[in-house]
Amino acid sequence: MKTLFRFTFVLFALMVGFTFTATQAADSSVYELRIYTTNEGKLPDLLKRFREHSCKLFEKHGITNIGYWVPVGAENGSENTLIYIISHKSREAAKESWKTFQADPEWQVARKASESGGKILARAPESIFMDATDYSPAVKLGPGASPRVFELRTYKTPDGKLDALHKRFKSQTMAIFTKHGMTHIAYWTPTDADKGAGTTLIYILAHPSKEAGLKAFDEFRADPDWLEAKAASEKNGPLTLPEPNGVRSLYMQAVDFSPIK
Repeated sequence: MKTLFRFTFVLFALMVGFTFTATQAADSSVYELRIYTTNEGKLPDLLKRFREHSCKLFEKHGITNIGYWVPVGAENGSENTLIYIISHKSREAAKESWKTFQADPEWQVARKASESGGKILARAPESIFMDATDYSPAVKLGPGASPRVFELRTYKTPDGKLDALHKRFKSQTMAIFTKHGMTHIAYWTPTDADKGAGTTLIYILAHPSKEAGLKAFDEFRADPDWLEAKAASEKNGPLTLPEPNGVRSLYMQAVDFSPIK
């Protein structure tokens, strides 16, 4: 029975890996992860500006809205942080889109009006350009089958270990995530050296709730298939740096205007 289970699991993993690779092959989009931190009490103003102006103007200038989230819990920034992902046809297209967006008279009027009561952002936005991995599923816009929360996970690897981490995700980790009820949203790697190119994996999962996500990861970490895969892949050393810097997790809630919910 144990042998049959292992065979079935391996077959499932291979099928999942093939599906993700085939789906991702045509994705040449450039993704951009942006993080905004607002001054105290200004997050509602920022969300209102995105809801009524920014998202529409992004599309006008060739930027595709993917997902918009705020962290779960005040201790994680739920009162002053907006995290979102957009996509561009290319890096050059991104540069041109941002240039024309900033120069758009409608944006300038909206920005000025939204800041009549004070500056919204506490500091300049953080921007990370990313490419989808070859095993990332195609990004699907729209709501899930039921309400859900999202988990943004960032892995930092020692030099030279990112390819091994990709191999483990592609051949084993993703299938075990699926086994424990986690939903794959997308997997990316930064494209710029100063943002972690060559040493960083960024991905998003979805769970029915934060509590369900924490429970799923507890079960994942105790799964014999994961323990075996981890041990085999780390014979020459760990594939991620020590926590908390090596593996970071942030639970997020989609805002009302997010394409992904």
